[in-house]
Amino acid sequence: MSNIIIKVEDLKKEFKIPKKAENLSLWKQKLSWFYREWEIKKAVEGVTFQIQEGEILGYLGPNGAGKSTTIKMLTGILHPTSGSIEVLKGLNPFKNRREYTQEIGVVFGQRSILAYDIPVKDSFRLFKAIYGLSEEFYQERLDMLVTMLGVDKFFETPYRMLSLGEKMRCELAASFIHQPKIVFLDEPTIGLDAQAKITIRKFLKEINRKENTTILITTHDMDDIEELCRRIIVIDEGIVAYEGSVKRFKEKYANTKQVDVSYTLVTNKEKLLQLDTKYGIENTIEKSKSYEFPLNESLGNFLKELVSCVEIQDLSIHEPKLENVIAEMYEKENKEKKKREKLRN
Repeated sequence: MSNIIIKVEDLKKEFKIPKKAENLSLWKQKLSWFYREWEIKKAVEGVTFQIQEGEILGYLGPNGAGKSTTIKMLTGILHPTSGSIEVLKGLNPFKNRREYTQEIGVVFGQRSILAYDIPVKDSFRLFKAIYGLSEEFYQERLDMLVTMLGVDKFFETPYRMLSLGEKMRCELAASFIHQPKIVFLDEPTIGLDAQAKITIRKFLKEINRKENTTILITTHDMDDIEELCRRIIVIDEGIVAYEGSVKRFKEKYANTKQVDVSYTLVTNKEKLLQLDTKYGIENTIEKSKSYEFPLNESLGNFLKELVSCVEIQDLSIHEPKLENVIAEMYEKENKEKKKREKLRN
């Protein structure tokens, strides 16, 4: 039986912003100091979804799509214009904020929750007091997180002296110190090097497996999503454009697969040139070819033709990258929008 931990229905958020005063006369510009016209910006428009307990969900979209606004409503920072959010079987993030915040962790990739000038360990002591943790639980929990994230080497260093990757590992440890049921991660790997990203992904998978922690993650790093998430929600201009598995998303929106082959000898130059012309993509490696193969054609027939042209040393077939599929989806959606607008006009 499914156990829904977050339930969002028809969630909307609108902001009242001042209209830009362009091409106004001097008199009207002076009047605008006292009288300002306003317009409504719809940041999130009718979003509905559910998250199961223990799920790691990817919440994706371009800049300005409404991802961070949604997370701020889910964490109780912003109040929705309309719609409903129910978490942990009956809590409202805004109305039950005090009780709710004891059960969640939050990491905003560009904003720290740790004190800037004091050693990291002192910030953790502060969180111990905020969450009312016993000394025994705190020490046991701290030892586990410090070990898992490799924080011990710089635990007594002031936060401001840490590298970006070290800071993020400390942020994550602090967010999980009270063993939250839900954790919201907004761009947790932004600007990090490859090794730091690997450490963080490994930690998130392990903590999710051990403690069944529900995690909602927004990121522009599609490797994070492919590594961590089975299900994604893609939003565009505040509206859900896709909800479902990563696999089904690729099947729905991807058009090609990439075939890479290395060979020892060409046996049919003319036929190989035909394949290069039809499917070939740039590849500068000697005795190696790369092909972009349409999914609506027979891959088996293509491979038979390829084998008849070269003596193959190695061959690999790659699924399309998620970021490329998402870009194609947005391009397709934009074309359809333009068509609809032309029909209206």
